[in-house]
Amino acid sequence: MSLEQRVLQLFVSGVTNGSIYALLGLGLVLVYSTTRVVNVAIGDFATLCALAAATLVTRGWGLLPAVAAGALLAAAAAALAYRVAIHPARRRGADPVTLMIITIALHLALQGTAQALWGTQPYTLPALSPGPPVHVLLAVVDRQKLWVLAVSFAIVTLLALFFNRTTAGRALRACAVNPTAARLTGIPVHRMGLAAFALGAVLAAVSGALIAPITLATYDMGLMLGLKGFVGAVIGGLVNYPLTVAGCILLGLLESFAAGFLASGYRDAVAFVVLIAVLMARALPLLRHGVMVSEEAAKE
Repeated sequence: MSLEQRVLQLFVSGVTNGSIYALLGLGLVLVYSTTRVVNVAIGDFATLCALAAATLVTRGWGLLPAVAAGALLAAAAAALAYRVAIHPARRRGADPVTLMIITIALHLALQGTAQALWGTQPYTLPALSPGPPVHVLLAVVDRQKLWVLAVSFAIVTLLALFFNRTTAGRALRACAVNPTAARLTGIPVHRMGLAAFALGAVLAAVSGALIAPITLATYDMGLMLGLKGFVGAVIGGLVNYPLTVAGCILLGLLESFAAGFLASGYRDAVAFVVLIAVLMARALPLLRHGVMVSEEAAKE
């Protein structure tokens, strides 16, 4: 394989993985911008959908109905978690750290439930278009990866239309900008939070269904998927949808090229390196400001 072919192959793989992370990142941004909750369990809804769909397919269901049922299960689980745990804590004035700890507990509960129901063995889903790989320029691309790109692009487009053209989308945006003003105008902020959690779980569920035919699905895959979506969301400041998508694509490319030119073991380490770098870049201005304020106070 020539260098040009290798680079193009790694590029396609990176964009594909980044598209998966983008769905999770968008789910995180949607939930955070509406409720100010960092949903650590976002990746576990991808796991839940993938494993449930794989089980239904083995029992004779068609692929699309099985995935739809898995996505509904993930949305129902997210809505229930919000109604039972997140909303009561928010109503009592819980701070963001407490709310994040609740989602960590939700992650542990969902992962433990998945292990109890499906065990530790990997599961797979059939590809949307079975068949040999497709030649794209110099790269040989699996058909499922083309579906990942197409579905991710369609979902991002639909989300943009939803937030800009529909009443429900504008209501969610209003809750993100100013929850108090939204409540005063008659928008049910609690229902918007529940809807954000459910929609975020659906986005994660779709990512799990798309990636399962490529990398298999296991009970513990959710944490790493959620972390990589979180890196993209942090790049977007947890509020910027386009920048989140761009950040996730960038992470996917960095992972792909690191695994291709260094070693496959560096793939997951890239996410941590990028996360630390972004957090430090965002913290430095605040630290400088704090030092300047403290120096001025000392002079006075």
